[in-house]
Amino acid sequence: MEQVRASGKVKSKREGGVLDTVKVIIQALLIALVVRTVLFQPFNIPSGSLIPTLLIGDYLFVSKYSYGYSRYSIPFGPPVMSGRIWGSEPKRGDIAVFKLPKDNSTDYIKRVIGLPGDRIQVLGGVLHINGQPVKRERVEDFETQDAWGRPIKVAQYRETLPNGVSHLIIEREGDRGFWDNTEVYTVPPGHFFMMGDNRDNSTDSRDLQSVGFVPFENLVGRAEIIFFSIEEGASAWQVWEWPWTVRWSRMLKPIK
Repeated sequence: MEQVRASGKVKSKREGGVLDTVKVIIQALLIALVVRTVLFQPFNIPSGSLIPTLLIGDYLFVSKYSYGYSRYSIPFGPPVMSGRIWGSEPKRGDIAVFKLPKDNSTDYIKRVIGLPGDRIQVLGGVLHINGQPVKRERVEDFETQDAWGRPIKVAQYRETLPNGVSHLIIEREGDRGFWDNTEVYTVPPGHFFMMGDNRDNSTDSRDLQSVGFVPFENLVGRAEIIFFSIEEGASAWQVWEWPWTVRWSRMLKPIK
């Protein structure tokens, strides 16, 4: 009898330990879901459309609260609300993550260039906002890759937007790229015009069929900081290669 009672106590303790573990896991998942939905969401950069600002292999945090919340602030974008709550419009020059208007599910990241009512045009590679050319200053060339993956040096400029936000852009094809001369785009109310900093290698609002104007509701959040970065082609899970593949100089770098 004593052995039976002792065995029951052990079993009870084990069951209690399992339940406690399950509770901790559920609580951790709920906390992670709240943080991801309300505060910050991690993203990684798979393409070079924002070179030189963001590189392939950068991992960054996006603040979900910067522009308020819409259905796209919630994982999988369920239709639980329309519009935004506690909305705050992005500033010109912000780098923002948004849901591609064409399918409302694919995550895109670009720089906010045009605000509602703006007239946007590119002439000879120079960005024009409301009929005025944006200041563009040539700086040192940037080393990147051509369409075949070969290393090349390309023209790099410091572009200063009308509100004073200054950032770097590159022109891989000089000022003769396909999107270096465009029509005038008039940004509709409640929408934004987005562009990549890699001007000749970015599918953005200049392509009305693929991206076009981005509704305010589709904004997910603002890119804030690079928390990890690894060389293009390397695998983040191969920790034994980190001393050589991690871009240590980009760790905890604010995004501008």
